[in-house]
Amino acid sequence: MKKSVIYWLLLPGFVFLAAFMIIPIVLTIGSTFFQENSFTFEGYMHFFRDPYFLKILLTTLQVSVVTTIVCVVLGFPTAYYISRKAPRRKGILLALAIFPLLTSPVVRSFSWMIILGRKGLVNNALVGLGIVDKPLDILYTPAAMMIGLTHLFLPLMIISLVGVLENIDGDLLKAAQSLGASRFTAFRRVVFPLAVPGLVIGAVLVFVGSLTAYTTPALLGGKQRVIATFLYQNAMTLNDWYLASVVAAIMIVITFVVVGVMNKMAKTLNPKG
Repeated sequence: MKKSVIYWLLLPGFVFLAAFMIIPIVLTIGSTFFQENSFTFEGYMHFFRDPYFLKILLTTLQVSVVTTIVCVVLGFPTAYYISRKAPRRKGILLALAIFPLLTSPVVRSFSWMIILGRKGLVNNALVGLGIVDKPLDILYTPAAMMIGLTHLFLPLMIISLVGVLENIDGDLLKAAQSLGASRFTAFRRVVFPLAVPGLVIGAVLVFVGSLTAYTTPALLGGKQRVIATFLYQNAMTLNDWYLASVVAAIMIVITFVVVGVMNKMAKTLNPKG
């Protein structure tokens, strides 16, 4: 097939991407540098000088980072287990793993509100077992948001890793062990480097998803604000579209920085990838 034909086939996708993603991003970021027809950094200076705004940013980053780490810790062994099963059983396990993606975020969040509430399953179990004397305030905290987001994005981590892990030849592990390597050493030196691309993709999806999530933090976080809920509040409630644009621009920059850092880490951990 001629290159010109390929370019023409790709053109509609590029036009759509430019019209509905690239141009809006450029316009959003550009609008943050102009206020009352004059060039200014006032929006960013105001954001980073205000302790309340900084607290929201730090809470968002904390929730996103912890959620990503938990998804990696839970997702890697789960994906490895699924990838080593027979095709039929693998399909069943994958279906169970991605089931949370098939349900509404609102339904999932309300379920966690019931489970994590002061009279919910978790507190009833803790009090019943004598671990605590009175119910804990779990709901409407950053911890509740992390739990809900982990439940939401863990399937993405598993899917990203399964596709990579199932293509790793099991004979490589056997060869490493036959040369005297322990199972842990073989896993660390053989499996992990080959799984880095899937791990990075999953980590980026989880982090960016957690960074921009609205429904789950809004329901499970209560008065705890994250960037997405703060942006919505400024745009739709306070009608402060300028500050909302500044917040959106900060989210975009953080996303690009994270993708760049993850890509650099992937090349460092797997130079041949």
